[in-house]
Amino acid sequence: MLPPGPSQPALIQTLRIITQPVSFLLSCADRYGDWFTLRVLGPQSPPVVFVSDPEAILAIFGTLADQLELGRIADVFRPLVGNESLIMQNGDRHRQQRQILMPALQGERLFDYTPAMRAITEAAIAEWPLGQSLDLRRQMSHISLAVILQVVFGLTPGPRYCDLYQRLDHLLEAITDPLYSLQFFWPALQQDWGNWSPWGRFCRQREAIDALITAEIQEGRQSQQPRQDVLELLLAARDREGQPLSDQELRDQLMTLLLLGHETTASALTWAVFWLLRHPDCLARLQAELAAIGPNDRAIAKAPYLDAVCREALRLQPIALIAQPRRVATSLSLGGYDFAAGTILVPCVMTAHRRAETYPNPEQFQPDRFLERRFSNGEFLPFGGGQRSCIGMALSLVEMKVVLATLLRRCQLAEVSRQPVRPLRRGITFVPSHHFRIQVQQWHNPSAQTAIASV
Repeated sequence: MLPPGPSQPALIQTLRIITQPVSFLLSCADRYGDWFTLRVLGPQSPPVVFVSDPEAILAIFGTLADQLELGRIADVFRPLVGNESLIMQNGDRHRQQRQILMPALQGERLFDYTPAMRAITEAAIAEWPLGQSLDLRRQMSHISLAVILQVVFGLTPGPRYCDLYQRLDHLLEAITDPLYSLQFFWPALQQDWGNWSPWGRFCRQREAIDALITAEIQEGRQSQQPRQDVLELLLAARDREGQPLSDQELRDQLMTLLLLGHETTASALTWAVFWLLRHPDCLARLQAELAAIGPNDRAIAKAPYLDAVCREALRLQPIALIAQPRRVATSLSLGGYDFAAGTILVPCVMTAHRRAETYPNPEQFQPDRFLERRFSNGEFLPFGGGQRSCIGMALSLVEMKVVLATLLRRCQLAEVSRQPVRPLRRGITFVPSHHFRIQVQQWHNPSAQTAIASV
């Protein structure tokens, strides 16, 4: 027996989750609880079971992983990230690639990247005009892309950097447009008929971007100068046979980190500022913590209340609404239900994060939750979980903290309008709706304590 769910036809359910994903999922959770079954993969949709129960999510991520398949869900990203990308791999190949990539993206190595993150943020916000309305999401996107190019790709400002920045910014903006992105979901549209065709223009964009990335990789192989970026470690990495990564493998991993770490981090930062502007008590506590720490990147990355603010922002409005769906390979039982082969199980991040049993008053922004207790990966899962969790999780969190702390130290901000704000789909992320805008009211010395006022 499957969990309960709406009785609407599959086509209607599919349209609802495309056009109203947040409200549809939350309404289902309110009505059916931790388990509900939808038909959201077209008219002949198999049962798609959304799960919020923490113990069941942990089982999906861990003990039941061998009984579940990932299928071809990630294929939509293949034209962007390539065949050698981590997210395209399964089994031993996937585990081996994670082992190669992880040393550059976790642990003490992360602190080598914080000075560049801070400098990039300082330079970007210094260009913000005083007293004028700003699209904060767009500004955070500029900072995030610069961080990836310098910290991950190892580029330094110059002609190649500027060329790649402009091309990537154009491409990343384009793929968030529903009409443009439709071609990635529908292979029949992937026909290169020259520059006049949409897919042809994408292919020319990709070729130009690949040429710039390959040039940086080849230059990195020949360089004898020490670097402090992710590419440096990947160039030095070796597989089980002692072989280095090929240029294509390096290109695909760099594009993966770009795709998964750019818009997602920018969106998370935008939400964090939004919640702070709406909760001046939380802001005052955070600014007091930052003032006590001083301009110390390592201490900032480990600041407890700053960490709690970032995690609460990720809880209340997660980067992605769901973790990677899994297909039942052989029948199994979980949570008192029996699932036949072919059933899709979806750990639902949005509904798990709004579960009142886990998070009392779940609609409220309360960073103290993350100071009072530790949450399991079945309860807090903004980056997924298990062996398929986002490999850039630690890097993204450090970037959020450094950028947010730098912003709060540098200027006094105000929200231009206090209209109701709702989550708006933007590519694979959800951002505050367009009328959320901010302005710089006052500049501060970077080392001085700052205050942000909401009007």
